[in-house]
Amino acid sequence: MTVGAVTPDIASWPPLDEEKRAFGQRLLNWAADDTAVGPQLFLVRGAEGSGKSHLLAWFLAGAAGHPRTTVHATVLAAGLTAESFAWSLGRQLGYGPLSPARLLDRVSQDERPLLILVPDLHRAGAGPADLSSAAPQTLVAELLEPLLALPHLRVAVEVGTSGLLAAHDAESVDLGDGGDNGSGNGQASYTELVAAVPRTADGRPDWSQAPDMVLRRVLDAALRTDDVDAQGAAVRGLLTDPGFLVHGSATALTAVLTDERIPVPGRLREVWRRAAPELTAFHTDSAERAALLHAAAVGTDPDLTEYLRPLAHQHWWSAVWARRALHESAPALVPGMERWLLASDPTGRLRTYDVGSGAALGGTASPSVGASDGAAVPSVHPTFVRPRSVAPCDARSALLLDRSGALLPLVTEDDPTAAFALERIAEHHGSAALAGEESLVTALGSGGTRSPYAVVGDRGGTVHVWSLGEYQDVPRSCRVHEQPVTAVTCVDTADGLTLAFSAGADGAVRLWETSAEPMPVPVQQRRYRTTALAAADTSAGPVLAVAWSDGELHLWHVFTGRVRVLPWLHVCDALALTSEGLLVIGDPEGLNAVRLQLDVLWER
Repeated sequence: MTVGAVTPDIASWPPLDEEKRAFGQRLLNWAADDTAVGPQLFLVRGAEGSGKSHLLAWFLAGAAGHPRTTVHATVLAAGLTAESFAWSLGRQLGYGPLSPARLLDRVSQDERPLLILVPDLHRAGAGPADLSSAAPQTLVAELLEPLLALPHLRVAVEVGTSGLLAAHDAESVDLGDGGDNGSGNGQASYTELVAAVPRTADGRPDWSQAPDMVLRRVLDAALRTDDVDAQGAAVRGLLTDPGFLVHGSATALTAVLTDERIPVPGRLREVWRRAAPELTAFHTDSAERAALLHAAAVGTDPDLTEYLRPLAHQHWWSAVWARRALHESAPALVPGMERWLLASDPTGRLRTYDVGSGAALGGTASPSVGASDGAAVPSVHPTFVRPRSVAPCDARSALLLDRSGALLPLVTEDDPTAAFALERIAEHHGSAALAGEESLVTALGSGGTRSPYAVVGDRGGTVHVWSLGEYQDVPRSCRVHEQPVTAVTCVDTADGLTLAFSAGADGAVRLWETSAEPMPVPVQQRRYRTTALAAADTSAGPVLAVAWSDGELHLWHVFTGRVRVLPWLHVCDALALTSEGLLVIGDPEGLNAVRLQLDVLWER
């Protein structure tokens, strides 16, 4: 141990067998060394049954109580490829699931000194044996070695009796053979594993009742079948069984479906690829896995969608529609016409859709000629505006926040009243921004089912609420944040309250009832950036949806503070919520809608 480093007392950790105390002390010494002189890598060697995993688990159990030994991520590498390992590590570090290349880039920019544990590295790899993804050396070369090149990252790794990472400068312990005689290491055949699966009344495998060991290993066993024809039939049988797709090992399925040589039904490969980063997270609820896979299949694979629909509908959320052909953004509900949804297409034109089905409604027009061709909502010519947020006044007018940061009114020539009100709002904030940079508009939101509102957030942390149902010369304003506002929305309740919600660049989400002072503490504070907000007054009361940059999507019951996390396939960048509980999600692939079961949403 380097002189000067302070090692936590091993007595403050959970009890450890006497024969392992010396190994535990060496691991503590390595972890607590803050001189940056010692090696970044700690290797735990030993045969099956020697206690390698137990040593790492013991360290993890006591590590959180000491700053230097705090573990930032623990990734069990068994059965993981470089890609699925990167997804897991990215989630735990707070980035969300990322590709190996993007993960390395994010870790290189992370200013924290990071400590990572990797049990079972020697068991890494999945998929057909002739592919590099099946070998643990690929994970080492593509991820662990580049990570170890970063000076602020340290890794403790379990390598068994393999030579993995042996060429690196490392501290290491060897726990020996553990008395293992080599028995119990045989691999069950595909036939033996399938025989252990209970059957339904019509003789099909009931994967919901299958032992965990079978679910983890049966696909790999199918790939090991010696007879080529039998192997193809076994793999094909698993991939065409929706029950296995819902219950089987998500990491094994991900690795197999990466192999383009293996035929798959319909567009399963595309659907699975969309869902895999989230499916490989820790989701033990079969209905939730079905909901995720069903959400990925909607709009892509009709047959798989129908197969999965009954199980997905048992969950507290399920997908309704998806529009992936066009990457619409800035979705917003039209006040007084809640089935109408405004969204901006890639050219900047605003279009309307039926929120219940995603079907397009009406046409578009350019503001230079007004709302021609019978258009219900005028559109903005792409040469001029790229809306990133929209606050509709009605079906014919709206306030836009351009990607340049300018607030712009969108009205038809035959509606001077709306034009006057919206132009006043744009003029107010434009003049304020000229007077001081703290007044630059950074967020625009909408809300109100009884009366339409526009909510504006600025760089100085102030939130401004404008009524779009009646003329206001000035807004109701309050400085709610110490940092720039990143997202805003509001909702008017049945008892006459106007609740404004806002998010700041510091990760704080605040609530302000506009006739009183803001709540003294945030509704929520996280170290991630809020990417979108939406609110609605539902049959269950006011509900707030919050999307975060780490991929989490939170649903808050405003009056009780209860929260539910909705796992989604991508990081959300836009949200809209109806009073009936239909949540519209904008993500990098387009627009999606999910139905929330409000009566059971916050039940446990």
